[in-house]
Amino acid sequence: MALNFKQIEQVLNENRIFYKTNEPMKNYTSFKIGGVCKFLTFPENFKKVKFLIEFCKCNSIKHFFLGNGTNVLFSDSCYEGIGIVSKMLNKIKLLSDDEIYCESGVPLIKLCRFALFHSLSGLEFAFGIPGSLGGAVFMNAGAYGGEMKNVVLSVDCLDSVGSFKTFNGSSIKFSYRTSIFNEIEAFILSVRIKCKKGDQNEIKQRMKELMQKRILKQPLDMPSAGSIFKRPKNGFASKLIEQCGLKNNCVGDAKISDKHCGFIVNAGDASCNDVLKLIKKIQTVVENRKGIFLEPEVKLIK
Repeated sequence: MALNFKQIEQVLNENRIFYKTNEPMKNYTSFKIGGVCKFLTFPENFKKVKFLIEFCKCNSIKHFFLGNGTNVLFSDSCYEGIGIVSKMLNKIKLLSDDEIYCESGVPLIKLCRFALFHSLSGLEFAFGIPGSLGGAVFMNAGAYGGEMKNVVLSVDCLDSVGSFKTFNGSSIKFSYRTSIFNEIEAFILSVRIKCKKGDQNEIKQRMKELMQKRILKQPLDMPSAGSIFKRPKNGFASKLIEQCGLKNNCVGDAKISDKHCGFIVNAGDASCNDVLKLIKKIQTVVENRKGIFLEPEVKLIK
């Protein structure tokens, strides 16, 4: 028999898991879109993550995992289940002169600054990417010629039944904007990062240059989920969208950015449905005119 609201609340309290009820998910996504989640939990250690996964599995409770919510589109409806947020998993330390241990909830910007402080090169491309480390590994985040696959040595996670697993090397299955974690249900716990010793001033200058590029080319002043589509073969989504005359097109308050056509921005009070309709419109027009299907990069949670 399914557990009711009070029973779930009692279990969370008994196990000292911090949570919020009926929490608006627009406060936890960079799109600033989404309905409420019945239970949003914030485990501060791996033991509590394991408990939550096993609890959800044993009681058939719908659940999802969330980092910084920067590549996520959350449904307008109420999520009748449990959200497990990695925000409190924020430990970071040096394992050796060129290796970093980092928990999944650490923001990429913090990881990059840690690397800079220790004169470690390899993460410059990630400076300015707003997501958490877990999300970056999940989607093999990349920019300006760099990708997570170039620096990740191994990933520790809990699978769908709460069993601990380690993936390393080719077993992570890194490819363009994807990894093994797109194929399996798993909560990324921590990551080992391999960098190389470098000149601190040069690393800092490179980070500064890439941040300036982002500021100039991307609509960072408006809520979005970053690039909404994966890069198609032999082309760029933003260029195709612009060539099809779709710049500034909108559905409700969901709008194609006039600064970068690869971004859909929330121009006011956009709904998830607005964004989905605009994505569909872009896909249809580009496929009809260019013969290319644009695959969304953003992850939908409903």
